[in-house]
Amino acid sequence: MVSIMRKITMSAPIVEMDGDEMARVMWGWIKKELLEPFIELYTVYIDLGLKKRDETNDEVTYQAVEALRKYKIGVKCPTITPNKDRMIEYGLRNLLPSPNATLRSRLRGTIFRTPFIVSRIKPLVKNWRKPIVIARHGVGDIYEAIEVEVHPGNKLSVFLGEERIYNNVFESRSAVILYSISEASIVDFARSVFSYALENGFGVWFSAKDTISKKYDGLYKEIFERVFNDEFKEKFKEKGLSYSYFLIDDAYARVVRSIGGFVWALKNYDGDVASDFVLSSFSGSIALSISELYSPDGVYYSEASHGTVQKHYYRYLRGETPYTNPVGLILAWAKALEKRAILDANNELLLFSRAIPEAIAEVIDVDGYGTPDIAKIADPPLTVVSTLDFIRLVRRKIEKKLF
Repeated sequence: MVSIMRKITMSAPIVEMDGDEMARVMWGWIKKELLEPFIELYTVYIDLGLKKRDETNDEVTYQAVEALRKYKIGVKCPTITPNKDRMIEYGLRNLLPSPNATLRSRLRGTIFRTPFIVSRIKPLVKNWRKPIVIARHGVGDIYEAIEVEVHPGNKLSVFLGEERIYNNVFESRSAVILYSISEASIVDFARSVFSYALENGFGVWFSAKDTISKKYDGLYKEIFERVFNDEFKEKFKEKGLSYSYFLIDDAYARVVRSIGGFVWALKNYDGDVASDFVLSSFSGSIALSISELYSPDGVYYSEASHGTVQKHYYRYLRGETPYTNPVGLILAWAKALEKRAILDANNELLLFSRAIPEAIAEVIDVDGYGTPDIAKIADPPLTVVSTLDFIRLVRRKIEKKLF
């Protein structure tokens, strides 16, 4: 056991992007209860809460992008992407875009989502034995689409230069979505996926539907094959790893028959859907997972895979004790601290960051405590504790390990 007798210092900051609702409340508790007692926490704080984004006309989101480019490592709290109901609820001036989409697009990021596996919670897919990491192209697709609503009698024409490539008169109300992505972005995506898999000892699946989307999905398939064959094939062979392409419907059938142990790469929307399916199937709660963004420029930030936990927040405002699962948020901080420690050669911070997930696993597996979302599905069942009590149990484990 390594003992650290004083607070750990940091030589460079983490870009801290605060968020909304119950996630924001837990964010503050994690800092106060779990991090600040042990670390002289050094962050560049940016408030990405909905009200702040509205006040600044979303300028604060672009400030976050620039801070990440400067300092390289960040951690993000879940944020609200408002619809019309949320716009009324919060008295917003503008229907703001998703800050996640802005960050991912500006940083050209690939998102990796990984389940946090503990022994007392068995995967719902019984034969899964190893992690399945979802690699999601974090840009383009329908998230950057041009949406057009057309009514009966409307005529829509699409031109490529001087050539009319689409022309239609609509007989009934319909919506048309036009979207695309650059070849360079897909190359970045493919390289990130293969590099991550190689570093972590995983094979790779890539899935799309090129039999239907022959141009758009076909381009993804073509680029993945080219990047793999030109840059990674021999490296994968040396480590006994493989790359496979499957049609996406076939991939879903295969994934539930697999034992896991691979990176499953998908386009932006496909990855959004598949990550919730895979993560919740591993643990029954997407709070037991971690989401990480890697950019080709060396920028990294981590975040929880879940949202702002709106219903729990309303209960908290009514004075009820929160029983929300904080694990995803704790893991996000742990991963960001680990990346900062590696970049800065800060061994004490590295030990601390790696002790956090170990402590979480021991609280659940050994001591048998958990929040209600996982307590009821654990085998044997866990003793239910509140959000704040769970954070404090993790803190005590770390104290015993390192201090």
